[in-house]
Formats: sequence, C-alpha cells, structure tokens
Amino acid sequence: MNSQNKKIGIMGGTFDPIHYGHLLLAQNAMESFHLDDILFVPSGTPWLKESTKVLSKSKRVSMTGIAIEDNPRFALSTIEIDREGNSYSYETVEELKKHNPGVDFYFIMGADSLLQIESWKCPDRLMKECTLLVAVRDDCDREGLEKQISYLKDRYEATIEILPADRIDISSTKIREMIMEGRSVRYMLPDAVIAFIKKNHLYERSETVE
Repeated sequence: MNSQNKKIGIMGGTFDPIHYGHLLLAQNAMESFHLDDILFVPSGTPWLKESTKVLSKSKRVSMTGIAIEDNPRFALSTIEIDREGNSYSYETVEELKKHNPGVDFYFIMGADSLLQIESWKCPDRLMKECTLLVAVRDDCDREGLEKQISYLKDRYEATIEILPADRIDISSTKIREMIMEGRSVRYMLPDAVIAFIKKNHLYERSETVE
C-alpha cells in the first residue's frame, strides 16, 4: 500500500447497542496502525444473523452517531444501511474504495471472524481490497490463528496484521439482557447512548428490524 495514502479503519458491526468495547477497539487500532480516521459502519441486514432479531436500522444508526460524536476522528457511514438486501463486507469495501481513491482501508475484525472468513460472501474480494486488522486477546488460540493467517496469505495473498487487544468483558447481548432485567448498564456504554435507550424504551421488549 502507498505510504502517502490516507489510512482509514473500518469498524463494522450490528451495534445493537454500540458499547465501550467497540470504541476502545477502534481507538486501539487507530493508534497502533497510525490510522487517520475510523469509519463506523452499522450493518444493514446482517446475513449471518438472519435468524436473530435486530433493532431497527434507524435506532442503531442513532446510537452509533451519539457514541462517536465527541471524537473528530471517528465517523459514521450508512453505506450498509442504505443498501438494499443483505450486507456483505466485500461490497462495502469495494464501494468505499470506488468513492475514495487514494485511501488505504483497514478492516477491523476479531480473531474468531478471521477463522470463519471463508464462510463469508466473496472473501477473496474483501482480502484483495484491504488490510485485515485482527484483534487478538491473550486467551486466543495463537497457534491456530497463526496457521489460519499463513493459509490466507498463501491462498489469497491477503495482508493481515495482528492487533493486540485487551479482554473487555462487555457484549451487546449482555447489555440487552441486563436492560431487560432492569439492571444498570452504567460504565458499559456512553451515558448519552444509555439516555437514548431509556428515552426510547429500547430492549425492554422485543424490537425487530424495520
């Protein structure tokens, strides 16, 4: 990749809801790889979660925007929300590259996702268009991961970098469960996002996609 190009990280996810684990991972990636900005991309219709009910697109976009609004180097993209049909990462990266010449993209993902990447739609096209930044915790099977990285580099000529990540015991699933149980989720996600959730009575009952 051209060292003179702008470097942008892509932080995708359902963000149902977005929490500090997402924000800390994005900040870590930005500092570790000297990225200029991080683009948060809420998924539209996540095809790998078709059997799961996901909060409406508009509310997930609102929460993401609220969570990152105080960081000038974090930006929101509705590229997947605006796209018809299922959300595929390779399409997102290809479209971003088409409209942003002179930008190198870095796709942030977890080690578990890298191990399953060949089950994704057109993984070869995704790996061709960007560098994969793989967040790895201390409890990860490093030997298995290294084998997968070596395999993907050989087969797809992928560019893959390891992003050391602290274990942060926060998950969107846990947050949703705690809210349903009437428990406090303070310190797990930004106060402004919590206020939005309370104002709109989110996760207190079943919420589905639009």
